[in-house]
Amino acid sequence: MLIFPKHSRIVFMGDSITDAGRDRTAIPGGWGYGTGYVNALHNLLTAVYPDRALCTINSGISGDDIVALSERWQQDVIDLKPDYVSVMVGVNDAWRYFDGPLWQARLNTVEDFERIYDELLERTKEALPELKGIIVMRPFMFEPNPQDQMRAKIEEFAAASKRVAEKHSAIFVDTQAAVDHWLTQLHGCLASQDRVHPYERGAMIIARSWCQAVGFDWNRSTFDD
Repeated sequence: MLIFPKHSRIVFMGDSITDAGRDRTAIPGGWGYGTGYVNALHNLLTAVYPDRALCTINSGISGDDIVALSERWQQDVIDLKPDYVSVMVGVNDAWRYFDGPLWQARLNTVEDFERIYDELLERTKEALPELKGIIVMRPFMFEPNPQDQMRAKIEEFAAASKRVAEKHSAIFVDTQAAVDHWLTQLHGCLASQDRVHPYERGAMIIARSWCQAVGFDWNRSTFDD
C-alpha cells in the first residue's frame, strides 16, 4: 500500500538527475518538473492516486555534490516543510575523481560524504518533528561492469548512502539493482548517453524502482483504500 496519506508534500532533493531541466521559476509543487524521474513520478502519482492530492516538489540542481546540497538544504528542503523527503546524491561526488583537475581541486571523501549526509538527515528530523518519512535513493550508473573505475567509485558512495539510510530508518531505493536488471536485456546507450544522465526511458526505470519501494499499486482501480 502506498505510504503517502492524503495531501502529503514530497520534496525531491538531488543533482542533475533529479533536476532534469526543471523550471526554476515554478511555484513549488505547481509545475516545471523537468524530464526526469521526478516528472515521471508526479505523473504516475497524479494518474493513479488522484484522490490523495499529493504535492511533489523538485528541488534538484544540476552539478550538486553533497557539499552543495548541504549549503542549500535549509531553503530547498526544510523551509518547504515537507512530509516526506526523497534524496539522491553521490554521483557527482564520485565523478569528480575522473573529470579533470578543475573539479578535482575539491574532492569529497566517502567519509566526509557519509558524515555530511548523516548530519543533513539528523538536522531535518530535528527541524521537522512532523516529518513522516525519508527516502534515500542510491546513486547509480548505466554501466554493467562493476569493475569499471567510475562505477566502482560510485559503489563506495552508494554504500555510504545505504549506511545513512539504515541509521535513520529511511526507505532505501536500490536504483542500481533496477538498472542492472534492465541492462541484462538492452544496452545502456538506449537509456543514457553518458551512462549517468538518463533519457526519459532511463528515468522511468529509476521512477519504477522508487514506486516499488513506497508501495505504489500499479493495478489500483478504486479509491477506497
